[in-house]
Amino acid sequence: MRLLLRLREDQRELQKLNITTETQRAQRKNKSGAAVSFAFDLLGVSVVNLLMDKLDHFLTRAEGLLARLENILPGAQPQAPDWQAAAAFRWDHQLRTLHPVPNFQRIALADLLGIDDQKQRIQQNTLQFVCGGTANNVLLSGARGTGKSSLVKALLNEHAAQGLRVIQIDKQGLIDLSHIVGLVQGRAERFILYCDDLSFNDADPGYQSLKAALDGDLVAFSDNLLIYATSNRRHLMPDYMQDNLATKHVGDEVHPAESVEEKVSLSERFGLWISFYPFAQDEYLAVAGHWLAHHGWGQGMTDEVRTAALQWSLMRGSRSGRVAGQFAKDWCGRSSFRA
Repeated sequence: MRLLLRLREDQRELQKLNITTETQRAQRKNKSGAAVSFAFDLLGVSVVNLLMDKLDHFLTRAEGLLARLENILPGAQPQAPDWQAAAAFRWDHQLRTLHPVPNFQRIALADLLGIDDQKQRIQQNTLQFVCGGTANNVLLSGARGTGKSSLVKALLNEHAAQGLRVIQIDKQGLIDLSHIVGLVQGRAERFILYCDDLSFNDADPGYQSLKAALDGDLVAFSDNLLIYATSNRRHLMPDYMQDNLATKHVGDEVHPAESVEEKVSLSERFGLWISFYPFAQDEYLAVAGHWLAHHGWGQGMTDEVRTAALQWSLMRGSRSGRVAGQFAKDWCGRSSFRA
C-alpha cells in the first residue's frame, strides 16, 4: 500500500512536469518557430503522456488486486449485497462475497408433476418458515431428474414476494458458513441456503462445517436461515463394501461399523427427509404431455408422439421429469423446423 501511495505521488509529479513542458513548448514556439516546437513535443510531452498512461493503468490494476485480496484475507468481513436487487444469490467462495442472480429460472409449482406428496411436504415447511414459524432443514434425495432442484426454485418463485431469498452455495463454500450467517443475521427477509447436488468424500473440509451448522452451532443464532440440500445420495457420502464388512453381530443384534454411523449421522441432522423416485411410464408420459403443451404443441399425446417419447426415454436410460422436458423441447423444435 505504501508503494502505491508513493507511485500516486510520482504520478502527480509527472502531471506537473507535463504542465511545465507544455508551457516550455509554447515559449519555444514563440522563440524558435514551429519546427522546434514540433520536435520538443515529440521528445517531451508525448513521452510524459505515455508514462502517465502506463502508470495510471498499472495503479488501477494494482488497487483492484488489493481490493480483491482484502476480501479473501483471514479476518476480512464480506460486504452485504442489496437484498432487493434479486431474490436469488450465489456465494463466491474465492472472493467471499455474494453475487445476485437476476435471471433465476422461472418455474412454477404447477409445472412439477408426479411429485405431489413431495411438493406438499416441502411447501408446508417453507410456508411455516416464511410466515415466521419454526421449520426444519430439508434434505431432498433420490433419483436424478425427478424435480429436486426445480422444486427449490419453484418455492422461491412462489414466495419471493413474501421476503424469501435463496443463497446458492457449493460444498467448497460451506467452510464460509459463519460469514453467511453474519450477513443475514437480523434481516427481515427469510433465507434458504441452497446446496445443490451435494455429496462428500471423506476429506472434504465442508463436511464438518455443514454438520456443525445443522447441529445449531452456527444457524441457531439466526432463526431466519434454513438449509435445503439436494443429493442423489441418501447419506451424502459414498458407501463402500468394506464398511458393510466391518459390521459386527453380537447375539441377535447388529452393530454397524463406526464409519457407517458417521456417514448416517450427517443426513440424520436434517429434520425433514424427502425422497424422490423414478417415474412410472404413465407419469413420464403425463409430464412429457405437459411440457409439449407448454412449448406450443397443440395436437396432444398422439400415438406417434407417445412412441417417440418412450423411445427417447429408452435412449436416455431414464424416465424422469428432466428427460420428459428434454423430449418436449426436441419434438416441438423439430416440428416447428419441419413446418
